[in-house]
Amino acid sequence: MLDFANALYLGLRHPSTALGEWDALTLGRPAASGEPPGAAQLAAALALLCGCEAATLLPSTLHLFCDLFELMAQTPVAILVDGASYPIARIGAERAAAKGTPLTVFGHGDVGAARRLAQAARRQGRRPLILADGYSPGAAQAPPLAAYAALAREAGGWLVLDDTQVIGLFGSGGGGSLRRHGIKGPHVVVGSSLSKAFGAPLAVLCASADLVRRFGQSSQARVHSSPPSVASIRAALAALRINRAHGDQLRRRLWCRVAQWRAGAARHGIGLRASAFPVQTLALGRNTDGVALHACLRSAGVDAVLQRAGTQATLSFIVTARHAPDDIERALVLLAACLRAQAGSVADTRREYEYGI
Repeated sequence: MLDFANALYLGLRHPSTALGEWDALTLGRPAASGEPPGAAQLAAALALLCGCEAATLLPSTLHLFCDLFELMAQTPVAILVDGASYPIARIGAERAAAKGTPLTVFGHGDVGAARRLAQAARRQGRRPLILADGYSPGAAQAPPLAAYAALAREAGGWLVLDDTQVIGLFGSGGGGSLRRHGIKGPHVVVGSSLSKAFGAPLAVLCASADLVRRFGQSSQARVHSSPPSVASIRAALAALRINRAHGDQLRRRLWCRVAQWRAGAARHGIGLRASAFPVQTLALGRNTDGVALHACLRSAGVDAVLQRAGTQATLSFIVTARHAPDDIERALVLLAACLRAQAGSVADTRREYEYGI
């Protein structure tokens, strides 16, 4: 099976034989009473990579954003959500909204709307907290993060980024959106899962030293949940070692494979959405059945991501650095064949209808 459904962008898998041995997978206690081995080393390395003063680890971005918005809402804020923000970060924002914090969603990338909402928040005695993704798969380009950050700073608020899709891929050394856009300062807070490019199932909060300290004191996850496992921490540390030694090479290989996918799709007459990100989504016609297309590809030995775009099902193919050139070409040939087969089936149905068969 050709796998175009996993989001391990740099192809890092961390087999158990590469992580060494440990005495216990978990300490059996929350992070508030004791950090797992390697946690402090990993947090410091991630803060340096991303360009922040400090960092702390969480089991997931769901834990991270729920606790973060709980902390931020202790002062009068108004949450302003970029319309393309990922659902997990939104859960944290909406949880704060359910407890009384004002929340407004504005159009993706609409700096003017964000500015008007920020100004309205200030008139109400609230500080704007802008939530955005570092990048939204399927979008033609990254949101205007530098403009969001400047707006947050000018209004005395914060920009909160979900950088899950960006860390490891963009910015100097794979450091993510702050490195990519030249953003820094205490008004910027970044939450990221390392499960994509770095292949490690844990999350990191990067921010000012003061905010990370206050987060550690208030976080409910650090009191009531297990911290990331020793295996996850080992995997993340291994990912950072690989990134320092081979990260630029892996990223170049990835972008070459993405370019090959897009060029090959054009050669086969396959429509794609305008995006150079590793997640390549088909632009299907109204008469193309995405569910049937997915089934056809599965039977042909290609696994892709079935998802909904509005009222229609479509497919996304996730290109990784692990794919060989032949994998790309074979998947495209099989995709083109499945599309032709479905087009032929639609044409047969039309003929049967026209002739009353």
